[in-house]
Amino acid sequence: MSLSVEEILRLPGLESLTLRAGARNLRRSVRWSYVAENEGIAEWVMGGELVFVTGINHPRDEANLLRLAREGVACGIAGLVILTGDEFIQRIPEALVELAEREGLPLIEQPYALKMVVVTHLIGTALVQMTQVKHSRRDILGQLLSGDCPSLAIVRRRAGHLQLPLEAPRRLVALRLAGIDRLFREHAPEEAERRLQLYRQQLLDRLEDWQRNLPDALPTLVQGDLFVLLLADCEQACGRDALLGLAATLARELPLRAYLGLSAPAADCADFPRALLQARQALEVAEGLRPPGGLCDYRELGVLRLLRAIPDRTVIEQFLHDTLGALLAPGRKQPQLLVDTLDALLQEGGNALRAAQRLGIHRNTLNQRIARIESLSGQSLDDPQFRLNASMALLIRRTSSAQLEEPRQ
Repeated sequence: MSLSVEEILRLPGLESLTLRAGARNLRRSVRWSYVAENEGIAEWVMGGELVFVTGINHPRDEANLLRLAREGVACGIAGLVILTGDEFIQRIPEALVELAEREGLPLIEQPYALKMVVVTHLIGTALVQMTQVKHSRRDILGQLLSGDCPSLAIVRRRAGHLQLPLEAPRRLVALRLAGIDRLFREHAPEEAERRLQLYRQQLLDRLEDWQRNLPDALPTLVQGDLFVLLLADCEQACGRDALLGLAATLARELPLRAYLGLSAPAADCADFPRALLQARQALEVAEGLRPPGGLCDYRELGVLRLLRAIPDRTVIEQFLHDTLGALLAPGRKQPQLLVDTLDALLQEGGNALRAAQRLGIHRNTLNQRIARIESLSGQSLDDPQFRLNASMALLIRRTSSAQLEEPRQ
């Protein structure tokens, strides 16, 4: 795992550092230390830094310190360290303490008697050592997830040395942020990229913090835009309530929505590649269906497992158009009106009254649409085969990122 603010405060030699505010976020991961030398820090940090303010190179009155704290919160820094003494910053303003506590920003006081070179050396050394261990752990887990390891026995031996508990059954969660395209539409590329990296760091911090209290926790892995959790197969870690609680927390704290896919249990680490594939398939369904809570369990996919296993997407797309394409009305205000009507009718088990209520239309209007559906499709809704085909096609439509288009000629 990463080195946290709390762990830094416990490093030998740093006992004189005093926490003044923000105790609830002491588990934030520290990416690196940064000494603030300019009037502001927004342009100089990327998130995850422990920022030191000395007052040597720039005057630090109360207004400036409050500005640094606000910019630090906005940029996602790990914490703010204020050096105090007789010459530069004599004391930490109470307004800064109140702001840091309100925003959950760890605020630390460092006496000038504790030399910066000592502090940065101790933190830097600890970060390098932790980074080496973290890289080794993630290297092992990455090999296991890909199935690309020369010797499973050697990997298990390395895992034992690095205290990675791998032999217990686990379930994998694949998680991805949605809305990134909108982020880049609404902001200039530089600002969009800055925000994206900030949100990704906040997500990683939250995931690692959430796992700290779980049994046999393993590091969170990042593969491109995918975040992978390897959870012990127990209710506390991967029960539906636990994961929905995690999703709710992420929804409150992150501007971008997160979707989660949960695998079936993997008996041991040799099964991780299969479990990752299952988690990714469940995630794709969650992103398509957008269920409440944003979570999809692979074991609940049913027939969707078969659809996801078809390698040639054109086969599925052709089936979709063959079954529903005739019901489209290109160029009209509501081109998929009949498709939506058919969907509502089948989801209500063929009950026309409930389907009309679902759609908010009169029963006679629904009857007219049903007649139109049967006329255009050449099929009868009394035919169980047509109902089966239509249900499958509508399921594909709901879970596919592609939009139903005009039928091919």
